[in-house]
Amino acid sequence: MLTACGGDDSSASSTPTPSASTTAEATSEAPSTGPTSSSSAATTTSGAASSGAAAEEQEAVPSGYPGPTEVPRDPRSDAFLDRLRADGVTVAGNGDIAIGTANYICAAQSEGVAADQISTFVTANVGAEASASGTEISAEDAAATAQKYIDAARSTYCG
Repeated sequence: MLTACGGDDSSASSTPTPSASTTAEATSEAPSTGPTSSSSAATTTSGAASSGAAAEEQEAVPSGYPGPTEVPRDPRSDAFLDRLRADGVTVAGNGDIAIGTANYICAAQSEGVAADQISTFVTANVGAEASASGTEISAEDAAATAQKYIDAARSTYCG
């Protein structure tokens, strides 16, 4: 699971900007005569933009996919989600992100991962889950919610 956290101060953009070497390669490959050159460059630019947009869309799981398509549920999963909801936590979607986080918490604890490392990872997942549900969360609220996840996992999910 790939997650990230932070504020809205990212310098990344979704529009790729060609570097000088990319621009030079495109120019050297394109004919050097007027209109043909710019239409070729426009095609290259729009092709790059459309492939970037396609990469951001979630693809459907192909039929016959050998792995699970959702997180397995059992009574522990339901108890964990119920505890989160009772603690005022809104989980995204069907709770798969939250259950995946509980799996991490239990596995990390059993492997002796330091509590601060668990908390950092869970805080990042809380931020990702808030984003997935379309809500904003401050770093302080994410840390407090992460502790609710850890407490709920320990009391209802970890064996």
